[in-house]
Amino acid sequence: MYKILVTGASGFVGKYLCHALKKIGHEVTAITSQHGDISQITTWENLPPTNVVIHLAARTFVPDSWKKPDLFLETNTLGTLRALEYCKKHHASIIYISSYLYGNAKILPIQEEAPVFTPNPYALSKKTAEEYCKLYADSYGVNTVILRPFNIYGSNQNPSFLIPEIIHQVLHGKAVHVKDLAPKRDYLFMDDFIQSIIKAIGLKKFEIINIGSGTSYSVKELIDMVQTIAGTNYPVTSSNEIRTAEIMNTIADISKAATVLNWKPAISMEQGLSKIISELQQNSKSISS
Repeated sequence: MYKILVTGASGFVGKYLCHALKKIGHEVTAITSQHGDISQITTWENLPPTNVVIHLAARTFVPDSWKKPDLFLETNTLGTLRALEYCKKHHASIIYISSYLYGNAKILPIQEEAPVFTPNPYALSKKTAEEYCKLYADSYGVNTVILRPFNIYGSNQNPSFLIPEIIHQVLHGKAVHVKDLAPKRDYLFMDDFIQSIIKAIGLKKFEIINIGSGTSYSVKELIDMVQTIAGTNYPVTSSNEIRTAEIMNTIADISKAATVLNWKPAISMEQGLSKIISELQQNSKSISS
């Protein structure tokens, strides 16, 4: 078992991860904003030594990155550099949770060697952080694994994201309205993502690994699945709003994850959606009773 420091521990992924790590016997130090700004040296100086850093903390809302690119640079890039310095000092390894960085990939499924595209300050901050990870792995021998998750979903996700928005409309309305029915994404259930992170602990060489399901679903397909699970048949409408530089399809090539991590998804899209909907319905019954 390891001593593991998790940054971003109060976030969507962090809460699930810390619980899962403790459940299998790891000693977890959960780092949140209450411990200080991760871009500041003093924050890291006050943290106890550890064996592994799982670096989740980041600014992630892309529109904000255009308004305040300096904050994204500080948190996502400089914060990662501070984490790497901490790892160098304490001879700890790091698992860096990066992001989807491939833009409109020309070849599907998308391999890790595909060209990287950074069309906004958020993506640039994450890619630059990856480059620092590679530098510290090569120059200082910091054991480093970079995971590039595609679209993660699960219970208690921010309601502004697509899947919770669709589920909310189906469970609480009489119709479903979205901006665009066509875009397809590779969605991975939270439990599977957590298992991929756990599998990366102890890996002793630098790797960049895609984490996804290997399958993509359109917005229309998601709505149909949610309605089938919920037993509804509400009308579906779209305003046909196509976002600037919209990515129309993403599919992760997860063969490297299977080989290097001995990991593959265990939960289907239908199973993941069913779990979320069941939990929401049970919570609704508890509140009403």
